[in-house]
Amino acid sequence: MIDDIDRIMAVMALAFDPAFGEAWNRRQVEDAMHFGNCHYGLAAAGCLPPADDAPAAGFFLSRTGFEEEELLLLGVSPAFRKQGLGRYLLEDLRRGASERGAKRLLLEMRRGNPAESLYKAFGFYQIGERRDYYRTQGGDRIDAITFACDIE
Repeated sequence: MIDDIDRIMAVMALAFDPAFGEAWNRRQVEDAMHFGNCHYGLAAAGCLPPADDAPAAGFFLSRTGFEEEELLLLGVSPAFRKQGLGRYLLEDLRRGASERGAKRLLLEMRRGNPAESLYKAFGFYQIGERRDYYRTQGGDRIDAITFACDIE
């Protein structure tokens, strides 16, 4: 059986552009999983949970706070993009967050992240901005944008 952290790391290796340094290492993911307020979801092709021996095509990692759930990471392998997996994962996140008592979802991303259109289509709206917050591997500075999505 494939370990879920192995599945997450395999997707992360493909989904995150190394130029931006956004991918977490295995230790960061493991440490997050040790806290009771971190949650994850996995998706296989076809917007289904992966079978026991199958790799994942996408994942999310989130953290629960008082009446809020923060999306820490969401990744979909490039071969499976534009097939509804991102929306499937966001629906799974929203469902679980609601069950944990969250009233809204939060996320922060770099300006220019191609996933912005997915988030906006899902109902996220901008609530803040941090100028020059991120630094690329090449030293360029990029703004961070904070988004929220109300859970109904």
